[in-house]
Amino acid sequence: MSQYIPDYQLDMVGEPCPYPAVATLEAMPTLKPGEILEVISDCPQSINNIPLDAKNHGYKVLEIEQNGPTIRYLIQR
Repeated sequence: MSQYIPDYQLDMVGEPCPYPAVATLEAMPTLKPGEILEVISDCPQSINNIPLDAKNHGYKVLEIEQNGPTIRYLIQR
């Protein structure tokens, strides 16, 4: 169980890459500093794209949790 409680959720299940990563980067600037976005994706490539893109844009990846094909990311602005 996560110790973090997300402020917002972005459900990208069923969306092909690169849409989950693009949508994540579009959503992050709308958060206030310190707020957390939960991203849910089943795109296998997102495990490479989302954490790297988030870090490159100055966001903090708090958690990555995989359950079968579904991957859950918690990213803090």
